[in-house]
Amino acid sequence: MFDEEYRKIQAVIDQLHADARSKVVFLVDKNGQHIAGSGEVEAIDATSLASLTAGNVAATDGLAKLIGEKEFSILFHEGKRDHIHISIVANRLILVVIFDDRSSLGLVRLRVKKTSGELEDIFKEIMEKASRSQKSEEIESAFAEITDEDIDNLFG
Repeated sequence: MFDEEYRKIQAVIDQLHADARSKVVFLVDKNGQHIAGSGEVEAIDATSLASLTAGNVAATDGLAKLIGEKEFSILFHEGKRDHIHISIVANRLILVVIFDDRSSLGLVRLRVKKTSGELEDIFKEIMEKASRSQKSEEIESAFAEITDEDIDNLFG
């Protein structure tokens, strides 16, 4: 991930945390890797949360396929004090919002929808940059294989 895009992601996550009046917001990839977080992150084991969330999404994808659905893009777990809203972003990311009675499911869903669009745009930028970078590396490696002897033979 590029530093500039990471800062954009963190800013979007921070804004969601404030706008949704949540306790914690995490962004995780589908492999269970923690990408970014905002809020009371020190109160939660981010590594465990990331891997368990990815497992939860994978299991739910299996359930969806069993009943003929492509996926369930939003999951919600309601507890006595805290609630977890999980949504899939750009088919590869998992956005986790943990909130309590200071917020509401409706507010969280509204803010997550806006944030998901912003995150999708950032990840499109990342993919485009990665593609350009890979093409540049391929060109460089092609020229790296040319030796001084090859150049001398070419220009004789």
